[in-house]
Amino acid sequence: MPGNSQRKGAIKKSGKGAVVGSGGRVRRGLEGKGPTPAAKDRPYHKAHKDAKRAERSGNDRNETGRPKRRSAKSTEAEWVAGRNSVVEVLTAGIPVTGVYVAEGAERDGRLRDAFKIAAENGYPLLEVTRSELDRMTGGAVHQGLAARLPSYEYAHADDLLGRAAEAGEKALIVALDSVTDPRNLGAVVRSASGFGAHGVVIPERRAAGMTAAAWKSSAGAAARIPIAQTVNLVRQLKAYQSAGCMVVGLAADGEISLPELTAPGGLATGPLVVVVGSEGKGLGRLVSETCDQLVSIPMHNQLESLNAGVAASVTLYAVAQARS
Repeated sequence: MPGNSQRKGAIKKSGKGAVVGSGGRVRRGLEGKGPTPAAKDRPYHKAHKDAKRAERSGNDRNETGRPKRRSAKSTEAEWVAGRNSVVEVLTAGIPVTGVYVAEGAERDGRLRDAFKIAAENGYPLLEVTRSELDRMTGGAVHQGLAARLPSYEYAHADDLLGRAAEAGEKALIVALDSVTDPRNLGAVVRSASGFGAHGVVIPERRAAGMTAAAWKSSAGAAARIPIAQTVNLVRQLKAYQSAGCMVVGLAADGEISLPELTAPGGLATGPLVVVVGSEGKGLGRLVSETCDQLVSIPMHNQLESLNAGVAASVTLYAVAQARS
């Protein structure tokens, strides 16, 4: 019947009586919570955030006093396709993230070599369908075999000075102005490593990066010396000058010759940045104007200039001899 609270399914509402055991909770609720923390110790207070921001700013300064920047990566991983190319990359000691073989690929000597080197170095060896390998390599002629190179970890240009300071040496840095041939970049990296430079600087745009071709030309030196990228080469050269470096550019019509630069007690014995121009045009106008000195390499006969890799090697050898 309506109003019959005793019927099946009726709900009985409890009143607001005392709850057993509530006394302890009430007492704890009335207890004090101690002194109020200082503003800078309260995570959500503006003073705390300002202090953290200042701390980060202080820790993000490098040897030149400029803000540090995290190392950059190349835009994406690179694929090396083809049996000969993959074996060359693996033999040269270029780091790879995986070796991929197409299902049903014919086992020949090159494929067995790739498997052997990958196993010895602990590289992942993965079998995929031929259509999948086509997709991953962008339709390249892979012959059933490809390797994936990781994105290169570039250093920051300012940190090269810190590397020299840690070694207790006068800085020696090589900067490349729009060198677009990756083989020349690799050759410069190899010479820079061999003759005691503390790093190589390249522009982010309109210049060769650390591709598989550059890795091969460096003969593994790219793993021993940092390569840095900079958004603006002129601005970076001025930063090196502010830090006490002499910046010299290689040019056929240089104001001084390489023997003058490397004479006993000459400019080469101090902190030095050597700027090498592009293969065809040499140094750009703004880069030339920024250099403290333009240096020429004496040539015989009618040969006008050397390519970037050879010019850097000759200059770095002479600088190393002057410093020794």
